Amino acid sequence: MVSAAKIKSVDFFRNYPVFLLTCPFFRKTPRDLTEASLSGAGISILAAISMIFLFGMELHSYLTVSTTTAIIIDKSSIEDTVRVDFNVSFPFLSCEFASVDVSDVLGTNRLNITKTIRKYSINRHFQTNGHEFRTGLVTYTIKHDEKVDDTYGEGSVTLTSRNFDKITHEHPIVVVNFFAPWCHWSNLLSPAWEKTAKVMRQRYSPEHDGRIIVGSVDCTKENDLCQKHHIQGFPSIRIYRKGTDVHDNNGIHIHETYYGDRDTDTLVMKMDSLVSSIGVDSVKHSISRSEDYIIIRPAPPQEGCRIEGFVWVKKVPGNLIISAASGSHSFDASQMNMSHVVSSLSFGSTITPMMMSDMKRLGPYLGAGHNRLNGQAYMTNLEDHANVTIEHYLQVVKTEVLGLSHKLFENYEYTAHTSLMHAHSIPAAKFHLEFSPMQVLITENLKQFSHFITNLCAIIGGVFTVAGILDSILYNTYKLTRKTRLTDSKNAIWKIYLPRTRSILEDQKSIQYQLSRKKHRINTIAKRDYQIEEDEDRMKLGGTKSNRRQRSYKQ
Repeated sequence: MVSAAKIKSVDFFRNYPVFLLTCPFFRKTPRDLTEASLSGAGISILAAISMIFLFGMELHSYLTVSTTTAIIIDKSSIEDTVRVDFNVSFPFLSCEFASVDVSDVLGTNRLNITKTIRKYSINRHFQTNGHEFRTGLVTYTIKHDEKVDDTYGEGSVTLTSRNFDKITHEHPIVVVNFFAPWCHWSNLLSPAWEKTAKVMRQRYSPEHDGRIIVGSVDCTKENDLCQKHHIQGFPSIRIYRKGTDVHDNNGIHIHETYYGDRDTDTLVMKMDSLVSSIGVDSVKHSISRSEDYIIIRPAPPQEGCRIEGFVWVKKVPGNLIISAASGSHSFDASQMNMSHVVSSLSFGSTITPMMMSDMKRLGPYLGAGHNRLNGQAYMTNLEDHANVTIEHYLQVVKTEVLGLSHKLFENYEYTAHTSLMHAHSIPAAKFHLEFSPMQVLITENLKQFSHFITNLCAIIGGVFTVAGILDSILYNTYKLTRKTRLTDSKNAIWKIYLPRTRSILEDQKSIQYQLSRKKHRINTIAKRDYQIEEDEDRMKLGGTKSNRRQRSYKQ
């Protein structure tokens, strides 16, 4: 007796081929799909071209570095400082008094920064002689006469635009005090200056000796003369030497400025040393000496100044101020013009061209706003605007870039808004700095190789599938079109040959009808002949019946 388990195993092995046919992933292609066609060849070529193109695009995407941008909180400490590089040209501000100051809300207040600042004299057309202008720092309080002695009267020579050039060309040394009657410092100097002039007149008589002349120029009366000699602060003591003077293109003497003490004894001692130096080759207009508190340095050859360098500021709201400043001079605010041109102004480390060439992919993210003021000119008309302060409001945002080498680059971008305002004090150029608490983080990333392989397989499978769908659509459309054309051809043929076929069929029907009638008549005659023969045979058997048949036949 056969068990049920054996019967089930026999059924499994009997159905085993069918089970295997339902399992494979790679089934055999039907014969109709292996049929070659012109449309299939065209689609195959297009599919191959599409695969190559998409492969190139995917390879380019794989080799290209992707960049992500995020905005985060600036985690810099309050003690962190930022370097501010600038190059600003002031065509109407003398380098002699140009001062760079830095202050902030934390109480930092640095005045007249010189260690990291360079100054170059320029003219109104922003042209420079190429030499850096250097000023000696006066770190002490200028000394004046404690007691005013009016017994000497006026000893200095009053100089005007009419006699200035004549006197400076006739005498070996001319020392001139450019002053303003309203100036506090000029009033402090005036007694000592007149006393010194009286002493020099007695020692070196203009009529007999004439080696030195002490003169004075009232800039409120001789404004053009003072502007011609680039006088912006009062009092300004200038030294003109005959024979060693060099003239610039405007015919102005390149001279020296005295920055020392302003008491009578110091002034007399200095002027005696100037007289004793006449004829000595080592004494030139460009040489500066310092003896105790006596300081003489070259005066600025031109009226403007180009200030360049850098300062360090804290990342808190603050100010960068450029103005005329001095602890022993006064300034006429109505005559100050703070027009300027910003050649460059940037924050943080400067991105060099070499760095930019290595980071070309970061072009859309860097270099757009870190120099927004570069090349901007802010000019005011002195005749129309007095005491004008130019203020720039800068909002600075930090940008950090984390490169592929995990090296961090820092850059600062800023927005700028400028306004003009009438100042009640000395005009200035102010840069108000405000650092944002947010920062931009830019990260560079490379695409993973697994993503590249996955996308590559997706391209191959997708193009192959789409190509198959298009080929199937075109092939079925072609077959349907061909079938429709065959149907139309058959219909046309039927339209042509249908009348003839109908006539032939009608003729065949009539012939068949005639043949059937003839056949019927023949069958009728045959039946009658057969009856006659039977009747004759019966007549032979019986006369009565035979006669009746004959009569009926005749009838």
